[in-house]
Amino acid sequence: MASIEIGATSWRRVQVGRVLKLENGSLAAIVEIVDHKRVLVDGPSSDPKLATPRGVVQLSRTLLTPIVIEKLPRGARTAAVKKAWEASGVDAKWKESNWAKKQLQQERRQSLTDFDRFKVMRLKKQRRFEERKALAKIRAAA
Repeated sequence: MASIEIGATSWRRVQVGRVLKLENGSLAAIVEIVDHKRVLVDGPSSDPKLATPRGVVQLSRTLLTPIVIEKLPRGARTAAVKKAWEASGVDAKWKESNWAKKQLQQERRQSLTDFDRFKVMRLKKQRRFEERKALAKIRAAA
């Protein structure tokens, strides 16, 4: 007879302590689940761009991150959330994530001027030339 293996799903769950990325790009932790569509969040980040005031948010306007604040009590007040946020190092984990790095790169690209884009193009051409020259040297030696 066939054996059946039952395991946990790899989907991220909506749970108290889960860190969310809101539409405006800020981060917040779930403090309380209001209903199946809304949650109470609080985001006491040290970075003002990522900080979020306490409030109710629709889950459809958020993205779940893999970061979880362990053992955050339900309905925790702002001071308790801030203490747990700093203890678990959410800001550092976020900055190390590929998601944050990609977002930072997009912001940098959007802030470039025409001349900056021209300089980037010239540097890319120069790098490509050096790579092709090195590859040609390896092929000639082989």
